[in-house]
Amino acid sequence: MEHTYKSIEITGSSKTGTDDAIRNAIAKAAQTITNLHWFEVVSTRGYIEDGKVQYWQVTLKIGFRLED
Repeated sequence: MEHTYKSIEITGSSKTGTDDAIRNAIAKAAQTITNLHWFEVVSTRGYIEDGKVQYWQVTLKIGFRLED
């Protein structure tokens, strides 16, 4: 069976690291989007305060299958 996919771009954040930022973004997307299938990291950045990393931010493309 052939499928059609759509992708969106979202940014997740975390105080603990990039893996958690990715997981946070995917978990939030999964609350309203069904059929999630893949993700691709587009960019990684962080917020610095007082010389220390305070937040990690990861922008993702997330692909999901459109309903038939």
